[in-house]
Amino acid sequence: MLSDQSIRMAEIIRELRADSDDTETILRAISKTAVDSVPGTEYASVTLVTKGQIETPVVVGDIAGKSDDLQREFHEGPCVRSAVDDTTIIIDDMRHEQRWPRYADSAAELGIGSMACFCLYINGNDFGALNLISTTTHAFDGDAVAVGELFAAHCATAFSAVHEKEQLRAALSSRDVIGQAKGMVMERYRIDADAAFRLLARLSQDSNVKLVDIAHQIVEAGPE
Repeated sequence: MLSDQSIRMAEIIRELRADSDDTETILRAISKTAVDSVPGTEYASVTLVTKGQIETPVVVGDIAGKSDDLQREFHEGPCVRSAVDDTTIIIDDMRHEQRWPRYADSAAELGIGSMACFCLYINGNDFGALNLISTTTHAFDGDAVAVGELFAAHCATAFSAVHEKEQLRAALSSRDVIGQAKGMVMERYRIDADAAFRLLARLSQDSNVKLVDIAHQIVEAGPE
């Protein structure tokens, strides 16, 4: 059965990668697909911890967003812990959860009965977790957890591929705008390409502004 699930998940992830060109799109697709694919799931979200800041770029259902809001407020909760510790966390009954008492009490009041959180990726000091929510207790049995872990593992690969593609596009875009700015400096000051680049680099260093941002400013200002 797990082998069949793996094949099915691989097919789903291929479709997600083909239809997703940026981080937000792939994360939204992952969350929506999790609701349809992992037994017991009613709501889903992806929690990102970036430079110590907790973000929730996508949610499926208001209750998922409110759950992450609580974790930001209390600085505790299963989603963040799953991401940072690279572990699967299951809460069978939110009313009796003791690990994160302040979060658990408020989450139970929201109507959250049980949760399953899976580490999605770790990149240096940046982390991500896939969070599945049900309004009923004990919604995620052993089979559901196995499917969820399998799904999260496939999603991690898809997310990394899309993220790398996004970074490559950004790098190419930065190179293009720096090239435009360099050409404008060459024309304005009648200097060669190396001298123009050194001038841009010095402006960046003296102003403590990224080279690509300096280039954007010059291109946006236009010829003078």
